[in-house]
Amino acid sequence: MTTPDPDGLLAEQLLRLTRRVHRIQKRHLEHRDLGITPAQSRLLRTLAHWGSPPRMADLAERLEVVPRAVTTLVDGLEASGKVRRVPDPANRRVIRIELTDDGRDALRELRAARRSAAEEILEPLTEDQREALGGLLDALVDGAPARSC
Repeated sequence: MTTPDPDGLLAEQLLRLTRRVHRIQKRHLEHRDLGITPAQSRLLRTLAHWGSPPRMADLAERLEVVPRAVTTLVDGLEASGKVRRVPDPANRRVIRIELTDDGRDALRELRAARRSAAEEILEPLTEDQREALGGLLDALVDGAPARSC
C-alpha cells in the first residue's frame, strides 16, 4: 500500500478548482450574452490596465501568447466594436489597440459576471474561511509566506 501524497492531492484539488472556476465563469459570461470568449475577456481586462493604448506586441507579451493569437482576438473584438486599432502618433507604422465605449461597457458586464461567479464559488465558505483562503491564495500567487490564519 502506498502512502498518500499530500502535495499530489493538493495539486489535484487546485486543478479541479481551476476547472470549476472556469466553468462557472464561462456560464456567467454566457448568461449575460456578451458574445465574448474567455480569451477576449482576458484581453479586454489587460487593455484596461494600460495608461495608453498598447501595441499588439505589448499585449502578446503581457498575455504570454504569440502575436498571431492577439491579432485573432483583436480582430474579433474590433468586429464587435469593443476595441479599435489606432495609429501611433509618434510612428505611423505602429498600430495601437484601444478600448471603445462599447468595450468599457463590456468590461463592466464582465466584472459583474466575474463577481457573481465568485459569489457562487465562495458561497459555501464562512467569512473567516474566505479571509483565510484569501491569505493562502496571496501566498500562492505572490510566492510569499501565508499570513497567520
